[in-house]
Formats: sequence, structure tokens, C-alpha cells
Amino acid sequence: MEGIYLEHLVVMVLSLWLLSGALCQVDDGSDNETTAVYIVTLKQAPTSHYYGELRKNANVFKHGVPRNPNQFHNPRDNSRSNRSSSSYVARVHDSLLRRVLRGEKYLKLYSYHYLINGFAVLVTPEQASKLSRRREVANVALDFSVRTATTHTPQFLGLPQGAWFQAGGYETAGEGIVIGFVDTGIDPTHPSFSDDISLHSYPVPSHFSGICEVTRDFPSGSCNRKLIGARHFAASAITRGIFNSSQDYASPFDGDGHGTHTASIAAGNHGIPVIVAGHCFGNASGMAPRAHVSVYKALYKGFGGFAADVVAAIDQAAQDGVDIVSLSITPNRRPPGIATFFNPIDMALLSAAKAGIFTVQAAGNTGPSPKSMSSFSPWIFTVGAASHDRVYSNSIILGNNVTIHGVGLASGTHEDTMLTLVSALHALNNETTVTTDMYVGECQDSSSFNQDFIEGNLLICSYSIRFVLGLSTIEQAVETAKNLSAAGLVFYMDPFVIGFQLNPIPMSVPGIIIPSPDDSKVLLQYYNSSLERNETTKQITKFGAVASILGGLEANYSNSAPKVMFYSARGPDPEDSFLNDADILKPNLIAPGNSIWAAWSSLGTDSVEFQGENFAMMSGTSMAAPHIAGLAALIKQKFPSFSPSAIASVLSTTASLYDNNGGPIMAQRAYANPDLNQSPATPFDMGSGFVNATAALDPGLIFDSRYDDYMSFLCGINGSSPVVLNYTGQNCLSYNSTINGTDLNLPSITIAKLNQSRTVQRSVTNIAGNETYKVGWSSPYGVSVKVAPTCFSIAGGERQVLNVFFDATMNSSTTSYGRIGLFGDKGHILNIPLSVIVKVTYNTTTNG
Repeated sequence: MEGIYLEHLVVMVLSLWLLSGALCQVDDGSDNETTAVYIVTLKQAPTSHYYGELRKNANVFKHGVPRNPNQFHNPRDNSRSNRSSSSYVARVHDSLLRRVLRGEKYLKLYSYHYLINGFAVLVTPEQASKLSRRREVANVALDFSVRTATTHTPQFLGLPQGAWFQAGGYETAGEGIVIGFVDTGIDPTHPSFSDDISLHSYPVPSHFSGICEVTRDFPSGSCNRKLIGARHFAASAITRGIFNSSQDYASPFDGDGHGTHTASIAAGNHGIPVIVAGHCFGNASGMAPRAHVSVYKALYKGFGGFAADVVAAIDQAAQDGVDIVSLSITPNRRPPGIATFFNPIDMALLSAAKAGIFTVQAAGNTGPSPKSMSSFSPWIFTVGAASHDRVYSNSIILGNNVTIHGVGLASGTHEDTMLTLVSALHALNNETTVTTDMYVGECQDSSSFNQDFIEGNLLICSYSIRFVLGLSTIEQAVETAKNLSAAGLVFYMDPFVIGFQLNPIPMSVPGIIIPSPDDSKVLLQYYNSSLERNETTKQITKFGAVASILGGLEANYSNSAPKVMFYSARGPDPEDSFLNDADILKPNLIAPGNSIWAAWSSLGTDSVEFQGENFAMMSGTSMAAPHIAGLAALIKQKFPSFSPSAIASVLSTTASLYDNNGGPIMAQRAYANPDLNQSPATPFDMGSGFVNATAALDPGLIFDSRYDDYMSFLCGINGSSPVVLNYTGQNCLSYNSTINGTDLNLPSITIAKLNQSRTVQRSVTNIAGNETYKVGWSSPYGVSVKVAPTCFSIAGGERQVLNVFFDATMNSSTTSYGRIGLFGDKGHILNIPLSVIVKVTYNTTTNG
């Protein structure tokens, strides 16, 4: 375990270096220049591109039949015993820096060698320019920032009787598969990551070679046969002077909560009781409860993270031997340059795909506007967020028989008793006024109130933006209620908070939060109209309003679901910073992401309402992505030789297009009142649809793509040849032909501009038995579509080419959608979404 304290040594060295003066002198005697972190890529290929060229893809098939019916090119070389290459590459990087920056001050943060050959270094812009001019150097990129973008979802996804059943039950679901999480770390003490809850043997996969750092926050013994790897990466953050080792934890420990949450969604143990605020909300399970977890902490509560640290984390994960990488993170801005695909993170993940690693990334929480997507590349599986059918409904019945619905994971008052309502603003003590404390209505300090008014009554408090910012908390209001012996709490929404969406929040006393400003007005009007006042002094003589809280601890499973959440980022996929459209479908899929119960760090601070709890309910595409990471583990377990694109294919083609009531999946279109602003989801909202885990394990046919296909695609981007050479070390001249995004063998077809007509080919491979398929389709509006053949028989292991003919029938810049269906006589059904954005027919204008 030598070297496990390396990161702490880096922290100390960086701190001393920064204290000594982080400004570098340049040779010409000019003024000091501000330093920055740059990611430098060298032209020589990284380690992962060797290993026998990763068992060349061409060896997979012989005479059109796979050597193994489940074997599709998965170019993993799991024997990573040769570590000498790592130190050799680091020495090469050090030598280059010494030669180029002779006698100057600089600081190398990382040497990347497995997925990309390069390093991260803290230098001045002039020094970066010197490096860029060296013939060994391919690319120099300025570091950029990134950000973080379940008890019931296994049942909603049908896992117990479906995918888990096929895997032999939850006790074996995902076993042997390692999921790597690049996130905010993990709480190793959480029972979701224990390895002693089952009597079954639980060996660490032989192909994994990662380690666990040992620190004061992450002591020896933190890892086990479940949590098998843990590291942290913060060098870029430290150089900026924003890393606080005590608050951010210079270890894999999760001081935020986000990383613990996402890891447990994908691979948390089965049957862990969810107890929050003293209430039990069922038992939690990850999607692949027997998969192994390896954590690469590169994001932090206070500032998010930086690409240099994220690339280091991804590079290490690949070297360790993870099978799947889960990224619930997105860049803070679109990558500059000729295409969004050319950025250090996506290019490292391209090498990961070549090495057989399936990567899942959150779409981002920047919806619902078009082109809000924050995950770009076709070799990355991008996941949007959807609702599921469970809701916690709370309500309050007023004395005038009006019922107002709200939220709040809290018990109710006694069913047969109506209790007096008292506003916090009407229960102040003699020393407190609204003038001296303008936020007193938020009930944060019990010393501000007269207990005689409040004891045994329902206390009305204001919920303002300060709760969202963490300046006020529900927990503190609950403490106020307890100190004053209130019977419960009723929060109304501040009228200045417009369109805010509120998740259920736990309360250990009876309570409710009314999220609607209009409903809040109804409550306040009833309350104020029921007050009795002295006609002369106008002092309140009686609180006449009464109410009863029904409580919100019981879940309701009748909600129409799934639907695409308003915050989930939307396509079309932006190809560049000018927002030109790529011929790539994004998102690829949607999965549960709203109101998700999952594990929480004991010291997590990301949500103040769940501080000190073992579980938290969170929403976002960050929660959707690990659902897919876990389900991908089940697929990888059944089809161990599947390539990343094969896994992406079976998830996509088997996705559901309908909600639990048989209607079309809906997409929320507005931040304010989203359920009143929704319409049927399009492929740019939901990709191929909502994940169907059980169907994905029996897909029939797959669409497969190779690394060379992605390279041909990148080389087909206008002006990309030098950029491709810079990032990959490969010359586009070595590719006889180039293709655009439409021609990639993806399980979808997206055409950014259909100029009159176009023929697109797709190739499918049969991984099941002999079957005959019929082909049907619906054409996008303004487009004529034909597919040939319309019927085909295909034997196991054989390939079939489909020709799809598109003809524009009108001029339009409005996106239209269609679909191709493949219907097998053995029950396999595949859906391929069609999206055509701009349509141009023959030019009817003539020049005079």
C-alpha cells in the first residue's frame, strides 16, 4: 500500500509552493504574470492504446459469426500488472518540462498516461505558449470548472421480477462488475456499502487493481469487498487557493453528500432501512446491489471541481480496471473550439470507450430550453431526469372546509381535532418587532416569541428564498416549534418566490409546506379574516382560524409517470459554441431522477434539510445517471464481452415510449407551474425513451460502433484534422473516408439539415436465435421516409444492413420527429427515433 499518502504530500507541497509565491518570473524581466493550470497533451499515444492494440476489434468475428454468441468487441486488457509504464511516462513529462522551462518556476500537478498521454501543470500563459510550440506537444488547453449536475425506483423499473430475477436475484445482481464514481467521494461507514450483509461469498474482481487511500478522515479498514477503491484528486483546486482541507476533506470522504447518494443509487446494498427524522420510509436498494464500488473524488462542496482533477480521476479509474464510469457532473460552460467534443474530459472518455469502459453522464439541470445539453459526445451515454410514480402528498384542511395541498415528510395532527392557527408575526414577545428582525416570520429563533400564544397551536411561518440559500432551515424552525410546544408548523410561500419547485422535506413534528403562492394567499386570507380584534386598539383578541394537517408520511403510487422533469437538459446536441446542431441524439435516454431516496453522508452538507441523516431525497439528472450506471452493470454481467456501444444500444432500443397509464410520456416545458405546461416528449426531451431494464437484457439485435468509427466522425468535422492529431496522436489521413454524425451506427438517426434527400445506413447484429423481423416506420413531418428491406430473416451472429431513405417534402426549420420499429417474430421489438431539424426541398427561386 505504498504511496497511499501521496495526495496529502501533494497538498503540503502545493501549499508550501503557493506560500512561497505563486507568481512565476519570465525570462525577459517583465512584470510577474498570473499563473493558471493547463492540460498539456503529447503526441505519443497513451498506454491504453497499446496492449496489443487492445485485441483488435477485427478479431471478434470470423466468417460473420462471433466466436462467442455473447461476444462483441470489448477491447479491455484486464492484466494491468505492468505499472512501470506509469513511472516511465511521468519521467518523460518531467524531462520535457525541465528542458522547455529551464530555470523557471512551474508545478506539475498530474501525469496522465493511461487514457491520454499528458500532464496538468501550473504555469504562466507565456510558459504555456512555450510548451505549445514544442514538437512533442499536441495540445495545450486551459483548465475549466465543472459542477455536480432509492427505495422505490427498483420496483418502478420492474427489477425484482425482471432484471434481478434474470440475474439470480438481488443477492447476485451486478456481481463481478466494478462501477467507478467520479463525484464528491463517499461515506464508507454507511450500511449501503457494507460487505457483511450477505452470507454469499463476495470476492473482489480479479481485473481490478485499485487502492484505497488511508487518511485521518478515511482510516484503514474503510474499504472492503463492496467498496474496493477510493482516492481523491484536488491538485488543480489547491493551486487556486480555494481548497479547505478540513471542510473539503483531503481524502475520499464525502463532506458533501452528493457522491454517497449517487453511488448508492447505482450499487447500494439491498434492503437498507430508510429512516429520516425518526420516520421510516421503506428499504433502499441500488440498481445493481452486488456490484462493486470504486470512488474517485474530484468534486467538492465549496467550489465544484476542475477538469484537470476530473481527467486525473478518469485516467486512474480506467487504469484500475473499472467496467463503468458514472459521471454526475457537467462542465460549467460549453467547450470552446471547432466542436464541443474536443475537450480534455470527452477525449479521455473516448480512450475509455476504446478500452471497453461504458461511461454514463448526467445531461445537466439546465432545462427546459432547447440546446441546453451539457453532455455532448456520441461515445458518452447521456441521461435525462424523469419522475416516477411515487409521491408524498400532504394537505391541510382549514376551518372553512377548504383543503390545500402541500409537501412535507411529516406526520399529521390528530384526525378529529382542529387546532388554532397562529402566525409567527402575531406571536412576538415584547422585545421583538419586524423592524428589529425582518426575518422573524421564518421562525428561526424561539427567543423571539411569546410561548403563551403558540403552545398547543399550529405556528404559521414564512418560507422564503433564504431557505433555498441555506440561511434559514426547516430544521431550525422545527426546533423553534419544539421549544415553544407548538402542535405543528405550517409554512406559506413568500410571494416574492415565483415558480420555485419544492421537494418534500422531513420534519420531526406535524407540519406542511404550501409551495404555491396562490394557495398561500388562500391560507393567509382565511387566517386574517378569522382574527378578532379590539375595535379601539386593533389588538388581536382571538385567533379564530383553525386547521388540521393530514400528514405526508404515506406514499401514493398512483402518479402518472414517467414524465421529463422541467430541469432536465434538452437537445438538440450543440456541436459548437455557436450552437450549430450536431447530427447526434442527446439525451440518449431518461431515467428516474426526481425525489430519489438514497444514502447520505453522515457529514453531508449539500442539503441542509438532511444534515445528520443517513438518507436524503434529492432530485436532478445527477440522480438519473447512476440509475443507468447500475442497470448497465446488470447488462455487463449478462453480456461480459459487450462493447460500450453495445450496452448503449440495448438500453436505447428497448426503452419505453409510454407512461404507466399507457399514454405518451410527457415533458414539462416551464420552470413555473411545470405540470400545467407540458406536452408529449420528443427525442430531444427523452432520447430513445424511458429505460426498460428487463427488456434491455433480451434485446434481440444490437447496433455496434467501434473506436475507428468515432475517429472517422471526428475527422469528418470541418477543420478538425489538427485537433484530432493533437488529442489522439492519430492522423486523419490514415482514415480512408470520413463520416458525419448521422452515419455513425447509433440506435437513432438525427439529421441537422436535410438538403433535399439523403440515404442513411444502419447495421444490426443478432445476439439471439434465428428470427424474422418486419420493419415499420412513421415519417417526420415534412419528410418522406422509406426503409429497405421491409422484412428480413437473420440468424444468430449475423448482420443486416438497413437503408433508410429521407426526402424533404417541404422547406422548414421546425424540427420534426418519426420512428422506425423492428418487430421480430420471437417477440423482440426495437425502436429507433428519427429527428430532422432543417428541411430543404428543391430551390424554386430563379435568377432573372
